[in-house]
Amino acid sequence: MLNKTIVQTVCRWALPLLAILFITGCQKMGPIPPPWKNQAKKKTIWELASSDGRFSLLKAAVARAGLVPALNDKKARLTVFAPTDDAFKAAGYKTVADIAKAPADALKSILLYHFISDELFAAEIPQASNTPVRSENGQPLYVTRTNAGNVFINGVKVIIADIDCSNGVIHVVDRVLIPAPGTIVALAAANPNLSLLVAAVLRAGASGTDVAAILGSDGPFTVFAPTNQAFVAAGLPSVEAINTTDPSFLLNILAYHVLVGTRVFSSDLVNGASVETFQGGSLKISLGSTATVKGNSNTAASKIILTDLVATNGVVHVIDQVLLP
Repeated sequence: MLNKTIVQTVCRWALPLLAILFITGCQKMGPIPPPWKNQAKKKTIWELASSDGRFSLLKAAVARAGLVPALNDKKARLTVFAPTDDAFKAAGYKTVADIAKAPADALKSILLYHFISDELFAAEIPQASNTPVRSENGQPLYVTRTNAGNVFINGVKVIIADIDCSNGVIHVVDRVLIPAPGTIVALAAANPNLSLLVAAVLRAGASGTDVAAILGSDGPFTVFAPTNQAFVAAGLPSVEAINTTDPSFLLNILAYHVLVGTRVFSSDLVNGASVETFQGGSLKISLGSTATVKGNSNTAASKIILTDLVATNGVVHVIDQVLLP
């Protein structure tokens, strides 16, 4: 169980980074030429990762977090989902100096979320969606292997799999995995760009249905979360405006943004799919250069601008419009 102070520190450092991470699940990244041929089995995970320039920020983070002995332990059998330098830069850690400024405990918690205390090759992952696997952080990772053999972790694609090391295996990912800061309610409350959504959830509770309690329960849920600007565009520009709105109206709207009983990561989205919401109506998913979701009464589809924010009871995707039933 994570120390409460560490969780709070991770939230302060990790959550602001989420605002600059955009869709990666639907984007393609060119393959990294493997430099490990005829070397991997001769090196530990630490030796291999620290000797390759494309993992310089991972190297700095591991050292800062005090995890070098763990990755260099020749008796260990580990699986590491290794973010590239580009992944760290996208998460706001653009230089080694940025890594050095980050609290060591926060980095350690994030990095441990990329480690599994077992050797797990791609072929050993079940051909199923979102199988939970315990990370060394203590929280589950959700692993998927498709029929085509592609592997995803929390919706993030493994771009190079099965780099065999003397003490485990590395899978390369192009996004830093952020551990859950709490429930969906806690995740939204900690993100200043979702403050109007939080206000709407609280106001909807006056209808007699405690939306906050529902979204704080076990779930799992998938939530399409409109930004503050999305609420402004929908005619709800402030907390004050939301607090004078009919709570039953807000309840109906909010329930239309929630899928119940499922974690739908970006890797699970299907082009043209119609998904049923908690409200009872359906949403249409479209995939292309940009993933979108459309409500029945929306004149245009909403862009999914931020994907795969993991909560303890589900997953959140941030969208740029309020969905209308």
